[in-house]
Amino acid sequence: MKSTSLLLFSLILLLLYSCKKEAKNKQAIKDNKEWVSLFNGKNLDDWIIKINGYPLNENIHNTFSVDNGVMKVSYKHYDTFNNNFGHIFYKKPFSSYKLRIDYRFYGSQISGGPGWAERNSGVMIHSQSPESMGLNQEFPLSIEVQMLGGIQEGTLRPTGNLCTPGTNVVINDELITNHCINSSSDTYYGNDWVTMEVMVIKDSIITHSINGTEVMRYYQPQIGGDDMDDYGDTWKNKIGQSLKDGYISLQSESHPVEFRNIEILELD
Repeated sequence: MKSTSLLLFSLILLLLYSCKKEAKNKQAIKDNKEWVSLFNGKNLDDWIIKINGYPLNENIHNTFSVDNGVMKVSYKHYDTFNNNFGHIFYKKPFSSYKLRIDYRFYGSQISGGPGWAERNSGVMIHSQSPESMGLNQEFPLSIEVQMLGGIQEGTLRPTGNLCTPGTNVVINDELITNHCINSSSDTYYGNDWVTMEVMVIKDSIITHSINGTEVMRYYQPQIGGDDMDDYGDTWKNKIGQSLKDGYISLQSESHPVEFRNIEILELD
């Protein structure tokens, strides 16, 4: 009887210890997993600008600015667009995370912008650093989660698409070398805000979601593609190498666009 009571008491202690440990682990996970704002809504602190043809952080014609808590891409001080493709990078790289952004297009495309860039922008992930870009480099080597807005009612133009400057991915066990792949999203016309969420797990899996619905999924992001001549021998010598981390940047491609609620949730 005594040994039975001792055994029962030991089991109770073990159960209590396990419950306490589980609760502690859950609390630790909770404490380490919080959405963090990358954009403070006041200024462009913590962001690095690179515009094609100009040195780092030369924000020509005030392309990137902040107004009423919104990061704006504007061309009101331009005469024409002269391949001035730009990117604004967050200051440090990330590896595994969820990224959430609200965006909307407004106004009209500036003259001189290419036809494909109308109501077109994007967020670059697993990107090379802004410091490593050449003076006359239009796009960073990266995975682009493309943002598109509908132009003509009734003409489908999905958003949350995949484009691959200097990169390839795997879909359905097949290496995809096409530059852009459309998602399954709806077309969004007008100037309404759209919420984009991207989940990135190192060099394993990446998903795109629009307004809460997953619209694209792919795997094994890696260096490669038909446009490798745009990136020089340093990157050409790394073709096939997995992309496990990189910088996040937002685009300026000749159509005015606004961004807000730029948040990240880092994952273990």
